[in-house]
Amino acid sequence: MAKKAKRTGKTISYNEHLFERLKNPKEAAAYLNAALEDEDPRVFLVALKDVAEAHGGMAKLAKEAELNRENLYRTFSTRGNPRLDSLVSILDVFNLHISIRPVM
Repeated sequence: MAKKAKRTGKTISYNEHLFERLKNPKEAAAYLNAALEDEDPRVFLVALKDVAEAHGGMAKLAKEAELNRENLYRTFSTRGNPRLDSLVSILDVFNLHISIRPVM
């Protein structure tokens, strides 16, 4: 007989659940890769911002990536256009890297 899950009555928000999962590099990589599949590049920037929030926010990311915090906010805005070196620095903080693969 299957054991029923015990309900504690405590609920968490979607963002809390998402951010907890995005702390895991494999989950973060899958999330970012899914965002890259969208035709709109802003979707990737929103996803990258979510990963940043999961890892402690912009101030912490700026310090760890050795980037200017104000520039990070601009990077993650809807008009953001991150430089490759900035993107690499950001992904390094999350223990991720860029990979190129052929279209199948």
